[in-house]
Amino acid sequence: MTASHYTKVLKQIGHKKGRLEAWKKHNVPKPRKFGSSTKRCVRCLRYNAHITKYGLHLCRQCFREVALELGFKKYS
Repeated sequence: MTASHYTKVLKQIGHKKGRLEAWKKHNVPKPRKFGSSTKRCVRCLRYNAHITKYGLHLCRQCFREVALELGFKKYS
């Protein structure tokens, strides 16, 4: 279960207070301080293939679209 889908489960068991508290204790995702889940593309908000070098914070797909505007040259 991903972090965005845990709220759907809360709607289903929301009327049972004891079960809700027990579920939250064990299943709600923790806020992350480091790792791949904290790095997102600034343009499209993707998590994977993230380029942080030079402070770009872009995924590889967005980097290909914007690279010439940023001043990068394609040599091959």
